[in-house]
Amino acid sequence: MGTKLLVIDDDVNICDMLRMYFENEGYEVKTANDGVEGLSYFKMYEPDLVLLDIMLPKKDGWQVCREIREGSSKPIIMITAKGEVFDKVLGLELGADDFIVKPFDTKELSARVKAVLRRYTAHDNTGDDEVIKFDNIEISLQKYELKLKGKSVDIPPKELELLYFLAANYNRVFTRDQLLDKVWGFDYLGDSRTVDVHVKRLREKLEGVSDKWILKTVWGVGYKFEILQ
Repeated sequence: MGTKLLVIDDDVNICDMLRMYFENEGYEVKTANDGVEGLSYFKMYEPDLVLLDIMLPKKDGWQVCREIREGSSKPIIMITAKGEVFDKVLGLELGADDFIVKPFDTKELSARVKAVLRRYTAHDNTGDDEVIKFDNIEISLQKYELKLKGKSVDIPPKELELLYFLAANYNRVFTRDQLLDKVWGFDYLGDSRTVDVHVKRLREKLEGVSDKWILKTVWGVGYKFEILQ
């Protein structure tokens, strides 16, 4: 069985074009033309990645992304006719993994799909069973599991990878560009705001967990996981 993609876009022509293109690339592709249908297909089809338009009838892409993230960490690439920073930041805050703006080149979209899938599945090949532990926190990259005060917490893969990297290199400061390179990979096509959004989401999850460490902003430089003395 090939990698399964779900395309959710109200433009039938775009759906047909993407289905033909990615099927020729060896993917299995399903398409949906509104948000309600898209969510139904997601539950039935269990795709490996979702290409999600923002402007959808019945339920827009924001709501679809939000509902997918309530129960799944599968990668989502959002497709939009808009290029505003607000759209990108909101999409990332809701848990999207990447963004592409219409009109797009199918080769670029294919490259983004492959890059996101590589990042999502990379842990399968690491053989790394090490668990990072500090006060009230355990981070397993192999299991993609975060435990806070002994309880498992749902977390998107990229947030966990970022937290794991910072915690594994505790007390070291990394710039946003360094984190993009180390965590997202050199082929990531986003920008440094991605790091800020993920740190914000992590802080919401980690608030009040411990007074012995902190996810700290080093103003003018970047971020670090600091062990407090």
